[in-house]
Amino acid sequence: MLSRVCRLAPKHALSGRVLCGQQDPNFMNRSRDYHASTTRHTGVRVLKPCLLANTNLSTALQPLTAAVLVRNLGTGVDDKTALLNTIPEPPTIPLQNAPEVADLVAGAEPTFASLGLGGWTPVGIVQNCMEFLHIGLDLPWWGCIAIGTVVVRTLLFPLVIASQRNAAKMNNHMPQMQVLQVKMTEARQAGNAIDAARYGQELMLFMKEKKLNPLKNMLVPLAQAPIFISFFMGLREMANTPVDSMRDGGLFWFTDLTVCDQFYALPIITSMTLFLTIELGTDSARMSAAGMQTAKYILRALPIFIFPFTINFPGAILCYWACSNFFSLLQVGFLRIPTVRDFFKIDRIVTHRPETLPMKKKGFTEGVKESWTNMKISRELEERARIDEIRFQKAGRGPLVKTYKHDPTASRTTATTAGAVNAKKR
Repeated sequence: MLSRVCRLAPKHALSGRVLCGQQDPNFMNRSRDYHASTTRHTGVRVLKPCLLANTNLSTALQPLTAAVLVRNLGTGVDDKTALLNTIPEPPTIPLQNAPEVADLVAGAEPTFASLGLGGWTPVGIVQNCMEFLHIGLDLPWWGCIAIGTVVVRTLLFPLVIASQRNAAKMNNHMPQMQVLQVKMTEARQAGNAIDAARYGQELMLFMKEKKLNPLKNMLVPLAQAPIFISFFMGLREMANTPVDSMRDGGLFWFTDLTVCDQFYALPIITSMTLFLTIELGTDSARMSAAGMQTAKYILRALPIFIFPFTINFPGAILCYWACSNFFSLLQVGFLRIPTVRDFFKIDRIVTHRPETLPMKKKGFTEGVKESWTNMKISRELEERARIDEIRFQKAGRGPLVKTYKHDPTASRTTATTAGAVNAKKR
């Protein structure tokens, strides 16, 4: 009797058919060979048997998946018992060519989440962006840091344009502003608070008329500060964890981004580019326009002051810092082109001769002395105003202070009678 292996499946999946596999009589001598035939419910149609040599039934019937295979359909109990006693062993799966798990993950890197990095904080967002550039775009770590720096600085470019426009306007109107500043300073030093307030009001009206705002000059530093801190902390955590692929993700002589530069080249490059940015950049022009000479000298000394600290920074941080400084230098040179300034509607900077300005340029020592003197005068004026206010409050709330020899509030009749009595005694 034929032994069939029938597969039960939904009617809509088989289109009204039942697929059966006819087992070869010599199945003991072969490796589970089968013939296939189809039968319709409307009639019997027998196809020519197709031999599937050395093929598993599940592979042969692969197009109809997730169905139930019935091993035997027979009419006799004895036939079923005989067939059940002769069920062949399942085929062995060849594993000699299967890849090992270690081979599959040999080139993979652990995710930042598994290392405790990333997240939705500003520092975590920076780390996620670095991971995306490294894994998604298959870039080395130095390339990820450079591209991330360029993208962030490009997004801040509109703020740089706004700051440049305001700095150029303040520089061009500097003589008029300095005249009012000198008058206000002289009135303050003389202790004339009314004139000082009047000149201060005139200065504010002048700046409002010319659309000048000193706070616009601080847009770029205020925007760059949180970004720099986020990059600094994010790259430091990546280097301290460390991320193993950063050990060979550098360039040239600094191949290991998790350690400091042993040749001190990156700290020197960082300090030099920062100094050039302060000297050639818009910071110097803006502070000259604002009269902040002391702050200018402090910024000039900043690269020398930070150099001993930068020599211990990991290469990843210095790579970001150097890229940011180089971008600043390119940005300064780009915005000095007259055509570019006209395109962005930035006024041409007018050069003022120092002898024509009301406020003469002073050296570092003189500037510090003048600042200290102005601060002392301001403190004395504030102290004097505070004492006057205390005295006024005491005079209004306390008892009357006798500032006369005779009481002017006494009646005249009493005074006349007392005078007549004295005359009689004489």
